[in-house]
Amino acid sequence: MRDASEQEYVDYVTARIPALRRLAYLLAGDEHRADDLVQQTITTLYVKWRHARTADRLDAYVRTMLVRTYINERRLAWARVRLFREAPEPPPFEDGGVEDRQVVRAALSRVPRRQQAVLVLRFYYDLPVDEVAGVLGCSSGTVKSQTSRGLATLRRLLGERELAGFSATK
Repeated sequence: MRDASEQEYVDYVTARIPALRRLAYLLAGDEHRADDLVQQTITTLYVKWRHARTADRLDAYVRTMLVRTYINERRLAWARVRLFREAPEPPPFEDGGVEDRQVVRAALSRVPRRQQAVLVLRFYYDLPVDEVAGVLGCSSGTVKSQTSRGLATLRRLLGERELAGFSATK
């Protein structure tokens, strides 16, 4: 029989899996890597649950864990292993701006990881500069400069296309 703390963990993770997968997918750009990131994050959360559950903002705490796991993933040797010479065929295009999202997603995947994390947290999750700084463990000035550099890189990669929804003043 599970104790109350373990049941609380199971309930929390069950409710948050969709949001965690969405964030992981935005960062990783691949469903399988996103699932790996979420699995690694919730496993670490399980180990730290007794401490984590006392956090004032548990969702922000777990989001920080996931983003830091993503940023640190590249340092691990297994992250450089690729099973395919080329990526499998992408899913067919659908109406409703999917092509634009795929183009932006592909360009975003070529931005350095820290800048990518800043852009995802600032513009997809609409987090304020100070909160992104807290997640990444850096200053607000660093978040602002990483935002500026990341947007400049995206613009260059997209051939100076106008980025709807991306503004350095946001």
